[in-house]
Amino acid sequence: MVGAVVGPEKSAPLTPRPWGGLCYNQRVQPHRLCHLELFVSTPDSFVATIASLQDREEYQNLHWEGTFEEYLGIVKQDPRVSRTAFQRVHDMVLSYGREEYIDSKKKVVHYPFFDDPFDGGKDAIFGLDIPLMRLVNVLKSAAMGYGTEKRVILLHGPVGSSKSTIARLLKKGLEHYSATDAGKLYSFEWHIPETLSHISGGADVVPDPMNEDPLKLIPWDMRAQALQKLGIGSDDQPVRIKGDLNPSSRYIQRLLMEHYKGDLSKVLGHVRVKRLILSEKDRKGVGTFQPKDEKNQDSTELTGDINYRKIAEFGSDSDPRAFNFDGEFCVANRGIIEFIEILKLDVAFLYDLLGATQEHKIKPKKFAQTDIDEVIIGHTNEAEYQKLLSNEFMEALRDRTVKIDVPYITKLSQEVRIYQKDYNNETIRGKHIAPHTIEMAAMWAVLTRLEEPKGHNLTLMQKLKLYDGKSLPGFTEDSVKELRKTAREEGMNGISARYVQDKISNALVSDKSDTSINPFLVLNEMEGGLKTNTLITNEDDRKRYTELLQVVRQEYEDIVKNEVQRAISADEDAIGKLCANYIDNVKAYTQKERVKNKYTGQDEEPDERLMRSIEEKIDIPESRKDDFRREIMNYIGALAVEGKKFDYRTNERLHKALELKLFEDQKDTIKLTTLVSNVVDRETQAKIDIVKQRLIKNYGYNDESATDVLNFVASIFARGDAKGE
Repeated sequence: MVGAVVGPEKSAPLTPRPWGGLCYNQRVQPHRLCHLELFVSTPDSFVATIASLQDREEYQNLHWEGTFEEYLGIVKQDPRVSRTAFQRVHDMVLSYGREEYIDSKKKVVHYPFFDDPFDGGKDAIFGLDIPLMRLVNVLKSAAMGYGTEKRVILLHGPVGSSKSTIARLLKKGLEHYSATDAGKLYSFEWHIPETLSHISGGADVVPDPMNEDPLKLIPWDMRAQALQKLGIGSDDQPVRIKGDLNPSSRYIQRLLMEHYKGDLSKVLGHVRVKRLILSEKDRKGVGTFQPKDEKNQDSTELTGDINYRKIAEFGSDSDPRAFNFDGEFCVANRGIIEFIEILKLDVAFLYDLLGATQEHKIKPKKFAQTDIDEVIIGHTNEAEYQKLLSNEFMEALRDRTVKIDVPYITKLSQEVRIYQKDYNNETIRGKHIAPHTIEMAAMWAVLTRLEEPKGHNLTLMQKLKLYDGKSLPGFTEDSVKELRKTAREEGMNGISARYVQDKISNALVSDKSDTSINPFLVLNEMEGGLKTNTLITNEDDRKRYTELLQVVRQEYEDIVKNEVQRAISADEDAIGKLCANYIDNVKAYTQKERVKNKYTGQDEEPDERLMRSIEEKIDIPESRKDDFRREIMNYIGALAVEGKKFDYRTNERLHKALELKLFEDQKDTIKLTTLVSNVVDRETQAKIDIVKQRLIKNYGYNDESATDVLNFVASIFARGDAKGE
């Protein structure tokens, strides 16, 4: 062990800590330095363990450095490294594949990139495949140079509709993509010897401040010929070098050319090419700009500013060495820049934005226009967009904008996925989320976003189910297409997912339930929040949202009544006996025979009352009973010919009828209504406990939520609900 002791006096030896590093003497004497012992980490130390997890080969690959000559070899082998920003972003999205499916007779493409595969689905986007298709089409057009590369991509929609999440995904994805072989790109720095330090202002190394492509070092008048002679690029993967160097690198190149009397090979000998990993945190290729109040806004935040401390050193404020090319446009070069609430930009910023968009140039203070290559994406809400439409001074911006509407989700199953990602019985500890809680919250959110069906005999709830792929008598996929076509503003208004998430969170920390939360707790939270929701400025909307909560409560009531009915009638033996009795009577009826009573041994007429009590449960009318009974016997006969035994579970209609009949027979013996009075005998309680266990085992309830559901359904029966009876 290598050690060192500091201090005027050595005290008791120090015991090295097992993790290595510095050890300090515990005894501190006045006016004396603590004794310090330094030692080298042992191979089996914690630090060595951490270091063993590092992939050094990968690190070296990501931090590759080489000469300009070596870079030309890389470009020749893989021309993709010189792609434009739009080409790189488009290829990035496609690198995760595409999946096609049909929705209401319309071909839709889902891009797995937007599932956030590089961050465990943290920012996954659900239910917005069509808006995302439009976005990818814009990127494709821009990548091919068809004109949209000269536009601002404007994501427009209501608050909380995933606009900023889409922008964040593109930025995060580009960071990840640039670290892969498919997405690699390069920049350069100048290495200046001490003898030429006057060129660089005394610095040995001068990185290109805007992370330019090294190919820009080839003078523009010889680029095409140089690429042709080198055999770089092809018809499938052309290489185009657009724009000039930024003022800083241009200045150094010019001075070096003067020093070497125009010998370009010697000038390029000072160039060191480096792999470029885009990173917003490191301010490389990814930028974000957020408007501030008017007094604090300054356009130099976008284009860079003069470094006043260096003016005295270089003697001029127009010397590139006295300028910081660190504005957000400079930082985002070769990548992407996001404008948060873009339409809140001050007019001073507007001119910079227009030039950056249309001409791909910015105008730093005291310098000529400077070329940039980046995807410009902004987002805004409806209120700000309406201001844009009414402001004649913003006409130039409107003309340079590609607007992509990002609405709220209108498909229930996709809305449910948003909440299930954060709220489920695996991620939430200490509180059980009762079945249908998330579904009911999502259902209400979607209902608030739908427009009332026009010209159709349809409720809003039925429309929601049609949109979610459910089938309804009399409605086809063409009907769904027509519904969507006539509701052009659907999804642009309503309740955001954030509001629902807040209310689910409130319910989870509420003391109104000990071990679980249920739909009623969440729906009550959402109703209470409507009174103080500042985003709702129209009282008619507030009233409508409240009424829709009652629609959801009714839907939930129907669902849990059905679940309790099925749990009560889930006795397979009882259903089997009931089925056997029914089949015996149907067989005797169709063959005009008598049935032997197993208890009395007497032959009796088929039990018409029993048969009809079952058949009525699935709406078989009196006039069709003979047809239905013959259908059942023919089905049994066909199975027998094939050597198969009849099982009621294979006939869905009969199975449902038997369950409903058994429920009707058993609900009185179980006496659910006694739960309301809190007077339950031991035999009834045992039967209720069996039903409760079925709810827990088959439907996902816990003890508390199963008890709550049984009490709720019991209260329905107690008030004489005909539908429940």
